[in-house]
Amino acid sequence: MSAPSSSPAPIPSSTPHTASPSASPPAPPQPPSPPSRRRPILLLLGIAALLGGAIYGAHWWRVGRFIESTDDAYLKADSVTVAPKVVGYVTEVFVQPNQAVKRGDPLVRLDRRQYEAMLAQAQATIEARKADIQRAQADILQQKAQWAQARAQVQSATLALTHAQQEFERFAPLVATGATTEERLAELRNTRDQAKATLAANQAAEAAAASRIQSTEAQVAQSKAQVQAADAARNQTHLDVDDTVVRAAIDGRVGDSTVRVGQLVQPGTRLMTLVPVQEVYLVANFKETQIGRMRAGQPVTLHVDALPDLTLHGAVESFSPGTGAQFALLPSENATGNFTKIVQRVPVRIRVLADAAVRERLLPGLSVTTEVDTREDAATHQAASGDQHG
Repeated sequence: MSAPSSSPAPIPSSTPHTASPSASPPAPPQPPSPPSRRRPILLLLGIAALLGGAIYGAHWWRVGRFIESTDDAYLKADSVTVAPKVVGYVTEVFVQPNQAVKRGDPLVRLDRRQYEAMLAQAQATIEARKADIQRAQADILQQKAQWAQARAQVQSATLALTHAQQEFERFAPLVATGATTEERLAELRNTRDQAKATLAANQAAEAAAASRIQSTEAQVAQSKAQVQAADAARNQTHLDVDDTVVRAAIDGRVGDSTVRVGQLVQPGTRLMTLVPVQEVYLVANFKETQIGRMRAGQPVTLHVDALPDLTLHGAVESFSPGTGAQFALLPSENATGNFTKIVQRVPVRIRVLADAAVRERLLPGLSVTTEVDTREDAATHQAASGDQHG
């Protein structure tokens, strides 16, 4: 009898089990992560930040804390307004806008005919007064001769009066003795009286001749004064003729020209402006809290907004005698109403150290960022403080 057969045990299959479409595939195994690279980078960045901070701190301690800067700074130049001294019509303009000129160059010419006519009239007046002087001097010579004649007549009349007086005195006692008659004595008396009258007339004539000489000499002095006045008028007119040509008072460039040919101008009429671009300077308006260590002569670094690639240098030249508010048209009055403290600004004049080529590019009115190095004064102050404590 055979034994009952049993079913063989299932053999595990090596074929992978196919998952159903709805089941998600299992996540692949992750490889072991490599060492993190961010830590060294962060470490390097930290070290760099520390070094940068240390360098910045050292620079600030040594330099930065002594640098006072402001962007409230503008280039300026002492411009000159060109105006005529005389009235007239413009006949010629010699320059163009923005043209460079030298001192003494002609800029504008005015009509000079009326001033030339006045000059000729003044010259004629001088000649007329000189002729009056010559005529008066000739009259003086004639009057001096008449005066000499009058003096001679006075002397003659004096002698005649003396003789007549002596004769009268000599014959007067003889009348009492009867040696001569009364008629003879009367004739002598009459002769004496006539001699007195003649002497008085001659003396009056002499005085009149002397007076005429003095009067003529006064006329000569008056004519000489008139000559001087006419000569002064001629010189003034000559100046007016020269002033019909308006010339440049300084070296510079022509700007703001408003003059035209045919224009009638009066003395003081603004024709144009001369800007001395080679003498440009800087005015920086620092806060009052920034000027404590500033002194004249300290170095300045300049950055012109119009020339970003150019670094200029300068030096502190002087300080304004007051804040900008003190010179305002309507200065503030802090003694009335509510008080609000506002930081004031002090204009500081800075000399620009640049060559002629650079100065041609520096125009008045350009904005500038200014940095003043006050280390020299700070070092001196610290040394002085150390000496006092020692």
